[in-house]
Amino acid sequence: MPSTAFTPSLPGLAADDELDTVINWGLGADSTTYLARMLTDPAAHGIDLDRTAVLYMATGSEWSETRLLCEEFMPPLLRSRGVRFVQLARAGHLKADGITILDDSRHPERLFARGLWTLWDELESVGTVRQQAGVRKCSLRAKGEVGDRWITQIFGDQAASKVPGRTGVFPLIDWGWDRQQCEAYLLDRFGVHWPKSYCTFCCFPTSMGALPAHLERMRSHPDIAGEVLRLEYTAMSLNPNAKLYGRKTLLEMFDPSRPRDRACLEAFERELDMPWALYHVRRLFLLSDSGKRRPVMRSTERVDLGRPQQLARRLISVSERHHVDVEHDPIYGRARSWVRRRAKAWPMAEELFATAPARVINKQDEAFEEEWDALLSGAAAQLPLA
Repeated sequence: MPSTAFTPSLPGLAADDELDTVINWGLGADSTTYLARMLTDPAAHGIDLDRTAVLYMATGSEWSETRLLCEEFMPPLLRSRGVRFVQLARAGHLKADGITILDDSRHPERLFARGLWTLWDELESVGTVRQQAGVRKCSLRAKGEVGDRWITQIFGDQAASKVPGRTGVFPLIDWGWDRQQCEAYLLDRFGVHWPKSYCTFCCFPTSMGALPAHLERMRSHPDIAGEVLRLEYTAMSLNPNAKLYGRKTLLEMFDPSRPRDRACLEAFERELDMPWALYHVRRLFLLSDSGKRRPVMRSTERVDLGRPQQLARRLISVSERHHVDVEHDPIYGRARSWVRRRAKAWPMAEELFATAPARVINKQDEAFEEEWDALLSGAAAQLPLA
């Protein structure tokens, strides 16, 4: 049965008041502007604080300067007005894992950075990065579904987003305020420039035209840049198409001749100094009965564990003996051998062996072996590595 994990509480720290208003706070300039301005005169904005809760969903990968500014200015403001502040996080990969209530108080003392599960945990464990194409499922999983779960528990099923009785309101649109006005308000109110709120590994800065500012932020946080570079490099080891920015990689955007860029690349090299694994990866690109493309199926199996140079030498040696195409990155260590490259048309299959940092778990989609056998008539890997 779906569960909700609660943190220990003391009398007076949690509230079970009747609510009619929920404010989603995403830490960014827009929502922070509304919250700060509304709290100067709640009644003028039609808000009864006794019947209001502010929700914050911790993603686990917020930029540190944004999170620290929020923690410095906003909990004291919420405390001074006695606002119910609820901090939530997803409790696991599956919906059945429920949500974690990190804090539920009218006297918040801190801003939680993460819960039991983060989107980073999910991406790293399966060896992929967020893709630009399609719906922003990352925000839905880490924020939208979490907030909706709590709202439903408090208000009941009638609070579902598409049911009459739950109405979304967008005050900044009503005010006619754009981002520049929000940033100016926060600068005047708190004396600081409010930085953009998004996950450190977000793939959308390029589509929003903010790539130069994003790279500068990376350069200011070389350790974070190193982590994100490792995430992308691992994903691309298992799938060369898993570039963080669609056609571009984060790695190619750093110039080793520039000192600040070199600091990011050195941090990346430190991130790679860990146990590596040799992975057997298979993918199926299948069609439905109606001829439409089905979601890609994948099987990832860890074959061996060791140092990157050791695993690369082994893979290269075995591949060459069996006349299988093999690629090697001598700078950062990856080796990749293609047992079966994908064709140009669906249905098709892909099979490879690759070395990468040992952060990816064994994972196979349901019914993968049956589908694999059906498409390839029992064909198996030709490299005796397993």
